[in-house]
Amino acid sequence: MTHHSPRQPALSRRSQGLSGRVRVPGDKSISHRSLMFGGLASGDTRISGLLEGEDVLRTAEAMKAMGALIEQREGTWTVRGTGNGCLMEPAAPLDFGNAGTGVRLTMGLVGTYDMTTRFVGDPSLSKRPMGRVLDPLRRMGVQVPEAGPGDRLPITLKGPKHAVPVTYRVPMASAQVKSAVLLAALNTPGITTVIEPVMTRDHTEKMLQGFGAAIEVETDAEGSRQIRIEGQGKLQGQVIAVPGDPSSCAFPLVAALIVPGSDIVIENVLMNPTRTGLILTLQEMGAEIELLNRRSAGGEDVADLRIRSSELKGVTVPPERAPSMIDEYPVLAVAASFAEGETVMHGLEELRVKESDRLSAVAEGLKANDVDCTEGEASLSVRGRPDGKRLGGGTVATHLDHRIAMAFLVLGLATEKPVTIDDRSMIATSFPEFMDLMRGLGAEIE
Repeated sequence: MTHHSPRQPALSRRSQGLSGRVRVPGDKSISHRSLMFGGLASGDTRISGLLEGEDVLRTAEAMKAMGALIEQREGTWTVRGTGNGCLMEPAAPLDFGNAGTGVRLTMGLVGTYDMTTRFVGDPSLSKRPMGRVLDPLRRMGVQVPEAGPGDRLPITLKGPKHAVPVTYRVPMASAQVKSAVLLAALNTPGITTVIEPVMTRDHTEKMLQGFGAAIEVETDAEGSRQIRIEGQGKLQGQVIAVPGDPSSCAFPLVAALIVPGSDIVIENVLMNPTRTGLILTLQEMGAEIELLNRRSAGGEDVADLRIRSSELKGVTVPPERAPSMIDEYPVLAVAASFAEGETVMHGLEELRVKESDRLSAVAEGLKANDVDCTEGEASLSVRGRPDGKRLGGGTVATHLDHRIAMAFLVLGLATEKPVTIDDRSMIATSFPEFMDLMRGLGAEIE
């Protein structure tokens, strides 16, 4: 999606029972990291199942601009890395489009190099706060000669001659901030320690260990995780099979729950415990979700999911669950729209600083389609209507946010009246196959 793409509205309407077996694209978090760590390692890294969405492709272009050789052939991506500590200064600004993960992790990756790097992005990304990553980088000696108001893009980083290892306590539950500091530590002498009071997705730690980094993780008496990494070690290329993205899986999963008569299987889904909060919540609501063929692949838990349409009941979702399902709240709100009773979600402050103010965007979209809901400062309450009667008929402002777009197209599959979104073009950032995959299951989306 270019920064000035014309809008492409889309519409979904009440559908008959969904059926079929599908695979969702590779996990976005693991895809970004596969390209970064492969680009930094010695030798070749071979990646199958990579998410070929726009966000991940921006990371690939950034790594190429800094010296990695990356090519794709017959579904396999091969990355020949520069070796740790050997990235080159890019000749032009690194344009990350709408990729929040890509830009924040890459700032960490290159910040401690003795070079100047400029980061730019699209209007949505340029509104998102980057200070949470810049603060620890500054402590490590990184200078920020250019930044937009409030530490937003465009941003220029100038690395130090010799970076300083730090002990950094992450002030919010953010895997991106944790990962940025760990990546900055790779080019920093000595031991850097990241203290994480609330556990977030742990792909960075697992994958760095797999690539050969000297990293260890302990949990202290208070339950905080202490992650210690020794800098300037050697990383070695790996073979990586990327499992299906649970955040993308959430859309066909919820669609099957709310469209009566549905019975689908989603294959090869990542089941990392730091990513399964939505499945746990839906099961508490009464969802029929069966985990089949559970197995381990590349150090990660994977399973096939069988989902059947279910009578859902409202629940209260505790705030401590938010880190394990932060990207899934929009589609959980859609599921709650068809649940009996009230669903209350707490601890949602992080939704305010996603691709859009996701909390407001969800509440506005629900209200536009006559769903009874209340937006709090960091909470959302949804009072459902199981039969979907008198729901729908509205147009949803997507705010350049792919998850808002997909969530509300799912809503329209079970409402009495169709649901329209103002733009579907940004869905390509994370789930290019979404429209075709949903239609293949029987969803009426156009």
